[in-house]
Amino acid sequence: MKLRVLYHDRCFDGLASAAVFSRFYREKIRPDAEISYRGLAHQPGQIFPASAFDGDENAVVDFRYSRDPRLTWWFDHHDSAFPTPEDRAHFEADRSGRKFLDPAAKSCTKFIARTLASRFSFDPAPLAELIDWAEVIDGALFPDARTAVDLPEPALKLMVAIEGSHDEAARHRLIGDMQKLPLAQIVKEPYVAGPLVKLLTAHEETIELMRREIRFDRGVLRFDLSTQGIETFNKFIGYYLYPEAAYTVGVTLGPARAKVSVGSNPWHQEWRQHDIAKICERYGGGGHAAVGAVSFVASEIARARQVAAEIVRELES
Repeated sequence: MKLRVLYHDRCFDGLASAAVFSRFYREKIRPDAEISYRGLAHQPGQIFPASAFDGDENAVVDFRYSRDPRLTWWFDHHDSAFPTPEDRAHFEADRSGRKFLDPAAKSCTKFIARTLASRFSFDPAPLAELIDWAEVIDGALFPDARTAVDLPEPALKLMVAIEGSHDEAARHRLIGDMQKLPLAQIVKEPYVAGPLVKLLTAHEETIELMRREIRFDRGVLRFDLSTQGIETFNKFIGYYLYPEAAYTVGVTLGPARAKVSVGSNPWHQEWRQHDIAKICERYGGGGHAAVGAVSFVASEIARARQVAAEIVRELES
């Protein structure tokens, strides 16, 4: 029996969600299941590839909803979980008891663990470290920006390894290791520790680059890393450099997509006057009330910059 698990790719919460669900499935549903993984990225156009749901059962975690009849399990916590009103209606009409949403949840990982424990008698205790760190990372529950940027804990180094990874096989191996190994041990595994050396160096270089590139006005940080060859960055750097900032708007560019990242200061949410998910949805993106993003094909970098400028103006108002 084949289970396909689709998850939010290059995201600590996405991989951790896949790990928790996979362990549950083997313990409570099919111990002999052959589980395979596929990472998903938010991008314009078709959300799910035609070949996405190719298992005997198919699960999506920490990612948008699909009306595809082959989707058997679904868990998400994003405000923008439904691409269309028809998708929402389809979910609300579902009676399978295997599709769940909680936009108030800080992380999808903890939401999954809590749901599986209450609905299916799953014991998430062996995965407590993973679940707790997914909650901290995805919920931005760090004590301060310095902790989020200095990366003192193994889980935070693992966050960097995941976000900067270009090795799909390594990420899938990581999902397996998350189900059974302490995070401190995973970070020391050669397939993680080797690439991590360069990623941590790049992280330090990005801090200095952003120190030079950031522009700050009327509570909003703005920066454009698209010409610097930087596709991902630690989203807390801006608040580390400018604790008085209420919002950040950044542009990045990778081989496949241009991206506008929008965030609000986790340590001063009382300053937030805008719903970022709703702003991003107007441009085809989404996220949460406190953080979101809009993706474009790489050739549309000019459009991404235009959208970023429009969002900056709205947040400054």
